This record gives sequence, C-alpha cells and structure tokens, in this order.
Amino acid sequence: MKHINVIFGFFLLIFLFSGCNTKPVVGLLMDTIERERWAKDRDLFVEKVNELGGSVVVKVADSDPSVQFQQALDLINEGIDVLVIIPVDKTVAAGIVKTAKKTRIPVLAYDRLIWDCDLDFYISTDNIQIGEKQAEFLTKSKPEGNYALIGGPTTDNNSVQLYLGWMNVLQPLVDKGDITIISNTFVDAWQPEEGYKVTKELLEKGETIDAIIAGNDALASGAIQALHEHEMDGEVLIAGQDADINAIRNIVFGNQTITVYKPLESMAFNAAIAAVKMAKGKDPTDNMSFTVNNGHRLVPAILLEGQIVNKQNIRMTVISEGFVAEQEVFE
Repeated sequence: MKHINVIFGFFLLIFLFSGCNTKPVVGLLMDTIERERWAKDRDLFVEKVNELGGSVVVKVADSDPSVQFQQALDLINEGIDVLVIIPVDKTVAAGIVKTAKKTRIPVLAYDRLIWDCDLDFYISTDNIQIGEKQAEFLTKSKPEGNYALIGGPTTDNNSVQLYLGWMNVLQPLVDKGDITIISNTFVDAWQPEEGYKVTKELLEKGETIDAIIAGNDALASGAIQALHEHEMDGEVLIAGQDADINAIRNIVFGNQTITVYKPLESMAFNAAIAAVKMAKGKDPTDNMSFTVNNGHRLVPAILLEGQIVNKQNIRMTVISEGFVAEQEVFE
C-alpha cells in the first residue's frame, strides 16, 4: 500500500510540475499584414507574450471574413487558451466570439471593436478622438472651403468612430456655412486604390478640393496619387493616420499635411499582458472602471491616445520614439 502511495505521489508531482510549466497559448487572428503597421503590431505582441512565458499562433485572413472565421475554428480545435482578434468584419467576428465562448475560451478584440457579443476585453486607441484631432488640425489651417471625407469600410467599427470625430469638429463649421463637405464616402477596403478612385472622380467632375480627411494613410496615399496626376501636388490639405513610412515621407515632401501616430508598442504590450492573464484564468481588468458599449454589454477596455505628426514634429515623435528610422525618412 505504501508502495502504491509513493507511485501515486510521484505521478502527482509530475502532473503538477508539468501543469505549472505549461505555456499559455494565445491565438492571434489578424485581418492583414499588407500594411506595415500591422506587421509591427504582430511583432510587438508576439515579443511581449513570449516575454511573459506564453506562445502565439498567428493566422492572417488577408481581409476575408470567411477565412478568418475558419481560422478561428482551427485555433479553437487546436486548444488555444485565449483568442485575440483584429476583426475583418465586426459582425462576422461576433460569431467567432460566440463560438469561442461555447468552449470557454476568452476573447480580446484588438484595435477594432467587435459588436453584439459577449466580448471579454477590448484595447485600442480612442478613434473618435483621433478623428477630432485630424479635423481640428486641418480646420485650423483651412477654416473655410471644400472638404472631402474618405472613410474606411463600415464593417470596421473604427470607420464609424473616426467619422463621428470628424463631424464633431466639422458640423458647426458646416452649419455656419464656412465649410462644405463635397464628398462623404465610406469605401470597401483600407486600400490606396479606394482613396485614389474617390479623389479622381471628384477632380474629373471639376470639384474644387481644399482638404481631404482620410481614414488611414493608405487611403490618403491614393488621394495623393490622384492629385499628382492632376498636377496638384501639395495644393490640398490631407490628413491620414497610422504613421506609415510613406506617409511620413509624403509629409516631408509637402504632399500630406498630417498623420496620426498610434502608440502601437503600448497597445500591443497591454494586449499581451491581458491575453496571458486571461489564458491563465485571471481577470485582466485590475479593477478598471472604463468600459465600451458593443451593443450587447459594457466591455472592459483600454483606449490609448493617438498623436498628430506633422512636418515640424517628425523628429520629436516617430523618429525619437524609434517608430521609424531617420534614414528611412530623410534618405
């Protein structure tokens, strides 16, 4: 009997020891890595999770919501401990959350809110505030004139949030008659071709454009290309966001007015910390009181602040913080 107890105790110790050393496995579902910022998000997130003793399985959907749903099923079947989603489509992603919750896998939405589901956690920037900052900067330089708004796809909640921010600033000026919104478009994808198409159509109709507010730098770059083809380089104020290297160069050359630099390192690190906690069955909120309504519940959230980057502060912002190298910008 004593011999059996010793053997049982031996195997119990092995089980406990192995359990204590099991790495939490984080599934990361990404929309795309085509834009350079998303590759940075991925690398920063993976680095921090590894630092915290976990591992990450990354799946990239190439902007196809059905592919992302299947990738989610694959990760769930592989037995991940927590799911982090950068959703392609906020509604389709809600189905992913519901499926994950059936197997008691917690879900964190990264950068983009997922609607109408029992989401556990959300981390992003304050996108309404970013929209306000874009509009405020341009309207200070151009308080009167024709404005074109190029928003992202409405399947992404950030597009709507940015638009609300723009209109918080622009609507009083529209009401006064100082600003006319000559185009207000939500495009199908966060791609340069979409910004190019909208701007080209406006120019071909003979519209006078004084300022363009774009949902991201990719859309802004398309608008810049259309203006270039009409020999209007630097003649129109243009706001984007993400601080892509091409956007920084366009600002230096005078073809883009501003971009918005998101604190990607802080966002990725906070998401990694929360994900590892959730994977271990711990509460990631640490007595947080801030929440965001996703149409189903008040989701515990961290919203970080974006920063305007213009020609005058490039060295003090994205370069000094190591986001881009000086030789990349001023080559």
